[in-house]
Amino acid sequence: MEKIQEVANRILTETGKIFVGKRDKTQLLLAGILAGGNILVDDIPGVGKTTLVKALAYTLGCGFKRVQFVSDLMPGDILGMNIFNQKTGEFELKEGPIHTNILLADEINRATARTQSALLEAMEERQTTIDGERYSLPQPFHVIATQNPIEQENTFRLPIAQLDRFMMRLSLGYPTKEEEVKMLLESGDEIDFHQMDVVTSASELVELQTLVHQVHVSEGIAGYIVDLVTATRSIPEIAVGASPRAAKSLYKVSKAFAVLSGRDFVTPDDVQAMLYPTLNHRLLLSSPAQISNENIKRILIKVTEETEIRKA
Repeated sequence: MEKIQEVANRILTETGKIFVGKRDKTQLLLAGILAGGNILVDDIPGVGKTTLVKALAYTLGCGFKRVQFVSDLMPGDILGMNIFNQKTGEFELKEGPIHTNILLADEINRATARTQSALLEAMEERQTTIDGERYSLPQPFHVIATQNPIEQENTFRLPIAQLDRFMMRLSLGYPTKEEEVKMLLESGDEIDFHQMDVVTSASELVELQTLVHQVHVSEGIAGYIVDLVTATRSIPEIAVGASPRAAKSLYKVSKAFAVLSGRDFVTPDDVQAMLYPTLNHRLLLSSPAQISNENIKRILIKVTEETEIRKA
């Protein structure tokens, strides 16, 4: 586990050369990747969503592709398609940008539901199907998507089934005054990603993800995770509670967060720290809760306070 900590600290340091401040948010994003998940970064324009993802992908040393989602983007533009080669008289596969290690789906909510659904198989099964043929995606494979929650023109709401396949949803927020001044002085004219060092490779990242699997989760902690998730299904403020996939995501990302915190075992604090990032996009408020201006964060705090912590 010391190896993961050492590599993670180097990654966070290198990413910080480009994305100034918000080290805790970068750590959450890295935890999601170490846990093998897909991540949705949901925030207003201009706070550095794309910059953070590009910087992290660069220092991870993985294959990286970016797709700007727009309303006329078609599934074939992402997955790829078979194209007839007149010279050979045969169809040849032209792989789409999804065939990479890290796919940045920029402004994902600007594409139609048909195009968004093209990602479902890849996000869940790490494969694509083109003209009836299945193709395995490179390992590791992660979709990191961004969206603007404020602007609603020419956008399409993500299907619930797709939201549930994102392990976490993060928001970056504004930088502090000091961070913004530093950002202007260091990268106000241009962003030079080449000033960062590459820390890992795709194969080494897979190795690190395998090590995360070895983090110990006691029966009591596993029960605590289930108790928290189950509680969201029975409170009146929530119309649709968290799914079993949500419990699995919380289990995985709590392991990654424990490693980044210097431990080879999960504690209740790890689970509580990961509860909101893992569940906030999976829960639907009831109509009365919406009318009373309730929010998911307050509800999850209440769930945490009322759920007994199980002993190991």
